[in-house]
Amino acid sequence: MITFLHEIFTYPFLGNAALAALLSGIACGIIGTYIVARRLVFMSGGITHASFGGIGIAYYLGANPLWGALIFAVCSAVGIEAFSRNGKVSEDAATGVLWSLGMTVGIIFIFLTPGYAPNLMSFLFGNILMVDSHNLLWLAGLDLFLILLFSLCYRAIVYTAFDREFAASQKLPTGWISHLMMILIAATIVLSIKTMGIVLLMSLLTLPVLIAGTLTRNYKSQTLWACILGALGTFLGLYVSYESNIPSGASAIAVLAITYGVVRIVAACFRRLRQKQAATSRG
Repeated sequence: MITFLHEIFTYPFLGNAALAALLSGIACGIIGTYIVARRLVFMSGGITHASFGGIGIAYYLGANPLWGALIFAVCSAVGIEAFSRNGKVSEDAATGVLWSLGMTVGIIFIFLTPGYAPNLMSFLFGNILMVDSHNLLWLAGLDLFLILLFSLCYRAIVYTAFDREFAASQKLPTGWISHLMMILIAATIVLSIKTMGIVLLMSLLTLPVLIAGTLTRNYKSQTLWACILGALGTFLGLYVSYESNIPSGASAIAVLAITYGVVRIVAACFRRLRQKQAATSRG
């Protein structure tokens, strides 16, 4: 670990990777808590995979793939929210259609692009070592915006997440909040693609929140724990990748999955112990 920490400050690409791990973990912790609270996990997976369509079109046009992914992801997120809220199409159905449509469009346009599409695997499975200073600035800006937004609009966001009808009765702009959060979900997904990849990103959005959920039921505390666990898990995944020469995205998810399993086992043991103590005291 000491050698790894030393090399973070020695090699710029490794330092960028470490910063990306921390910043992505924080963003995914904040957004992931909202996703789990609103039960939008499947929808977030649909947006993630739909963004592949934008990557394919951008490659075909010779544009920046992340811009294509962002446009496609935002349109998908807003479209799902609009269709499901109007009751024209169920949220699951709209998500499933956009999920498959995005992947299909991406595959077709990548196939039509002359030559070989470089760095394609980094978008599917992530390559945190490819993160540059521009990606870090965008991630830092997103983290700062999310922190400020939740600090200033915490009550409105939480009310909308848990009970939209009650929030509307309190004269809160639920439609505006829902659309803004959907756009932020899309932005978080796209800016974290290089860190984790399309295939694994949904796990980074949910696993830290699930671990935090075993520690606390308070939304604010759960968000804080999710940020800490997401950042720490992604950073440890980078360290495991450094030591064992395996993909950092898969390492991070493995670390978080093992942590979740251990926390659940320990929590179950403590719960049984308290039940036995309660039964003994009653006896």
